Amino acid sequence: MSETRSHQAPAAGNPGLRFDIVAGLTAAAVVLPKAMAYATVAGLPVAVGLYTAFVPMIIYALLGTSRVLSVSSTTTLAILAGTQLGLVVPDGDPAQLIPAVATLTAMTGAILMLASLLRLGFVANFISTPVLTGFKAGIGFVILLDQIPKLFGVHITKQGFFHDLLSVVQHLPDTSMITLAVAVATLVVLIGMERLWPHSPAPLVAVGGGIAAAWLFGLEGKGVSIVGLIPQGFPSLTLPSLSLVEALLPGAIGIALMSFTESIAAGRAFAGAADPPINANRELVATGVANLGGALFGAMPAGGGTSQTAVVRAAGGQSQKAALVTAGAAVATMLFLAPLLGLLPHATLAAVVIVYSMGLIQPAEFAAIRKVRTMEFRWAAAAFFGVLIFGTLKGIVVAIIVSVIGLASQAAHPHVYVLGRKRGTDVLRPTSPEHPDDETFDGLLILRPEGRLFFVNAQAVSDQIKALVAKHQPRVVVLDMSGVMDIEYSALQMIIEGEKHVAEQGLSLWLAGLNPGVLETVRHSGLADTLGRERMLFNAHTAIERFLENQKVS
Repeated sequence: MSETRSHQAPAAGNPGLRFDIVAGLTAAAVVLPKAMAYATVAGLPVAVGLYTAFVPMIIYALLGTSRVLSVSSTTTLAILAGTQLGLVVPDGDPAQLIPAVATLTAMTGAILMLASLLRLGFVANFISTPVLTGFKAGIGFVILLDQIPKLFGVHITKQGFFHDLLSVVQHLPDTSMITLAVAVATLVVLIGMERLWPHSPAPLVAVGGGIAAAWLFGLEGKGVSIVGLIPQGFPSLTLPSLSLVEALLPGAIGIALMSFTESIAAGRAFAGAADPPINANRELVATGVANLGGALFGAMPAGGGTSQTAVVRAAGGQSQKAALVTAGAAVATMLFLAPLLGLLPHATLAAVVIVYSMGLIQPAEFAAIRKVRTMEFRWAAAAFFGVLIFGTLKGIVVAIIVSVIGLASQAAHPHVYVLGRKRGTDVLRPTSPEHPDDETFDGLLILRPEGRLFFVNAQAVSDQIKALVAKHQPRVVVLDMSGVMDIEYSALQMIIEGEKHVAEQGLSLWLAGLNPGVLETVRHSGLADTLGRERMLFNAHTAIERFLENQKVS
């Protein structure tokens, strides 16, 4: 035991710990100002952002499977939480907001825990990358529009994205020039530092500069809105309100989904080659408990953040000790710096939010998707406009529906390829104008369906096969089933009926390359007995050999 203590105690003798301390402090300089800014996005006091960078971060550090994932508030979760809280506390009364956010965060944690018990970690894969790209871009535009009035020192009544956009334009003549000057100065600092020094503590410099300017020039007296009083000390215990559960449930489900999706994506993106694999179900437990614990101390919904995790990794963080250091910095801020933070202009916070929300909007990613797959580009566009038209929470539903429809569309239209043989080899591949010299065999048609065959796509596959048979007029049709991993009853009946149909036309149907599960299903159906050994072949190569032998005999 004494040897363990002597090994761990001095930071100087432990390079890994030294790296984690530096990474944790660097991350704190970025995370804490952003956490306060995200709290304002959700319509909450800035102190809630500090609470979210405290308790959830500590709990995840103890339970999570990622060595470097930084867990606190994110832009996406902030706007989702703000939308849901606005439905139950429309007037933004702090006395009602605090129990409401505790309830929302606790429900988010409970849903994540329930998902872990049901082993639903795979659900994170239900939102495709193109749909997530569109959804996040929509969120980015919503956040930008939400913060722009604060840059100009104007106030609008929020009624939906397009109405709010028009309202902002109409209020531009009322701009407070000094507020705009503060915002522009903050933007210059943030953008300049990020370009010259990526992953720098630019938010800390911007926030410090805003506080200094407010103190030196008396900005509040000149009409610049500031944060105001921030409670000093540890957050008080806050209990969820059972009366709000029903109203907040839909939002909590959406927030839980996005929290887990963002966390698992960031965790996997920054996992090192030597790091243990990210365990999806364990991540559900870790983020679930982090939110449950955070709820008791007034934290907003939390999840893993990509940008803040990038800072930890870039600064040399090697373990979750870095997150514990960041949480310690949050404690020090709450205990000693709260009075200073009260001088922070809202325009400065809005500028921080805007700069670090721009990363959600990726035009290059849209262009890349469109270049590769037009269909997936439509999915991304649908998710994007879904957020702008229907709102952020309903936008999640739109995103999921678009993903599921896209998945169903792909599954409903599997390819059926005509195979040829590369001349002089045993390589079978789909016939193509690019390979005009490939061999085909007069009277033999080899077709390869791909994917799972089931009731959704059985008719489409059947129609493709009939069209190809009518086009090529073969005597023998070989279905190469090597690309079919499973076959459902409806699809199997389609093959059985197809065998009868081609037999009536004087043709012969052969099956080749059946995978074990498919072979067992075919045997149970009685189709194997109908075809016999002569028409149930090991693979398509065997089918070609059998066909050529029969040709010689005849």
